[in-house]
Amino acid sequence: MAYIGTNAIPMTSVHLDVLPADALDVSKRAEIIALCESAYGEDFTRWFDELPGSTHVLARNDDGVLVSHAAWVTRWLQPADHPVLRTAYVEAVATAPAHQGRGCATAVLQRVGDVIRTEPMWELAALSPSDAGFYARLGWELWHGPLAIRRDGRLEPTPEDEQVMILRLPRTPATLVTTVLLTAEWRVGELW
Repeated sequence: MAYIGTNAIPMTSVHLDVLPADALDVSKRAEIIALCESAYGEDFTRWFDELPGSTHVLARNDDGVLVSHAAWVTRWLQPADHPVLRTAYVEAVATAPAHQGRGCATAVLQRVGDVIRTEPMWELAALSPSDAGFYARLGWELWHGPLAIRRDGRLEPTPEDEQVMILRLPRTPATLVTTVLLTAEWRVGELW
């Protein structure tokens, strides 16, 4: 499926594929790692080891070059007064620097939302934004309540500068408010 970016000029046409991690061969994994490292200036070599079971949206230009990417993994988030919710936690939203501002990440995130909304296992989607305004215009809501990590039977408060955003899905509880405590399970790497 091809999407044309609509939020920046010049627009880039991208072709999107959705693939589970186990369908990505060594060269595709290397492409994703290189893209994320170029976008973030950080080491992503352990990404696939730390986040097994991920699903990826790959955006390629007309020449077949990977220009943008996002993935999601299963996390178990729990808003206060609610049971633990199976959450599609979005990670590694990245666009090659030469293609930023051309609608590539918008197309990728729209596809992520389209896929997880149709999969009945997901009760919520969430992410830790680098630019909350970008995600807000795509329907993501900033979590205003405190954040904590569940570890070894206790809660570890998250530093106040950490942000989390949610995307409501068909199975998200109607009573969910974003001003209460939100917790997630501990994991290796970035906690949120």
